[in-house]
Amino acid sequence: MDSYPPSVNELAESLSGSGLPHPVLVKEIRKAINEGDWENLEARIQRLKTMSLQTVINATGVLLHTNLGRAPWPYSSAGQAMNLELDLNSGARGSRQEHVGSLFATLCDAESAMIVNNCSSAVLLVLSALASEKGVAISRSEMVEIGGNFRVPDVLELSGAYLVEVGTTNRTRREDYERAILANRDVGMVMKIHQSNYKIVGFTESVEIDDLSGMDVPLVADIGSGLLDESCSWLEMAPPAWIAGEPAARQALASGADLVTFSGDKLLGGPQAGIIAGSADLIAKCMKHPLARAVRPGGLILSSLQELAMSYLNRDWEAIPFWKMAMTSIDELKDRAKNIGCGDPVSLESIPGGGTLPGVTIPSFGIQINDDVSHDLRLGAGGNPPIIARVEEGCTFLDLRTVDPRCDEHVANALHELS
Repeated sequence: MDSYPPSVNELAESLSGSGLPHPVLVKEIRKAINEGDWENLEARIQRLKTMSLQTVINATGVLLHTNLGRAPWPYSSAGQAMNLELDLNSGARGSRQEHVGSLFATLCDAESAMIVNNCSSAVLLVLSALASEKGVAISRSEMVEIGGNFRVPDVLELSGAYLVEVGTTNRTRREDYERAILANRDVGMVMKIHQSNYKIVGFTESVEIDDLSGMDVPLVADIGSGLLDESCSWLEMAPPAWIAGEPAARQALASGADLVTFSGDKLLGGPQAGIIAGSADLIAKCMKHPLARAVRPGGLILSSLQELAMSYLNRDWEAIPFWKMAMTSIDELKDRAKNIGCGDPVSLESIPGGGTLPGVTIPSFGIQINDDVSHDLRLGAGGNPPIIARVEEGCTFLDLRTVDPRCDEHVANALHELS
């Protein structure tokens, strides 16, 4: 004989201790009843709770893990009004771009800079404002696709510009750009796009930024990953070896790029944002374009970027979580693994992640558990927050380079609970 579920209200009352709002419970209960799955309601509610955005511990060894929000940067707000677009001196309306843009212009040694909501938006705005209904010369080797099927030719089409392909997949020279410009009199821009998430090796040739300048059209470099300066002037020590060859905003502009675009949440180490820096005239055109309003950031992002820029300008690199974990010594990681006291201490290889520095690894250290306990760690072994580890050949690895040291005790408790 088929069993019948209690009333929706009864079930909702029985689950009131779940912490979920009553309307959410009712919706899920009705869905479970319609699907004939009401007897598994507690498991469904638990799954629903895990779907909410929450803090997790990144023990994967991927410094910029896209699924985990990329750069670990704190967002904060006093919950009060701020002078987002108010000039406190005059009392008149001001610009949300002026102050934070000026800080990033200083960091990039540029005439001007502005902020948008991500790097894709930065590229779209630049193309729309400067090259709509014009050709944009791009090397065939730089026809990139980033995550989510987001492709450079699609962005060009959306902006109203059209693609002028230059060179071949593996070899492109300056004269290829020059011929393209001569053959297409309405080419309005040359764009150099960093191959941030892949490499072409073998019989290859490409054109550096300093060899592309002086073509009488704007040269825009999408460096993507957001390294400000190849010398890492904010550090007290030499730049880490693993960033060698990564394009940087200062050097790209000094080499002749009129504009650079890059991400805020990758090697810059901040919140999701896009930065456009370079020529004041070209930045002004971007700011006046109607699309600029659609992709502008809010006060929380701008105040967060202001704090980040101040940390760079003050050379306070330890206040930037990305750089603090990136520069942690192997000896410190070994000591932490020993103090956690669970599993087997083991040498590991971290990676930058976030579509940056493909093929690059960073020596690291962590813990190996000779079993797959990743599911239990994700679902709260030891209590919240969840711990995200990686699994290889049936073993679980926790890379301590990407774990905040303040979380070591929680990691230890979770592993002790599972041992």
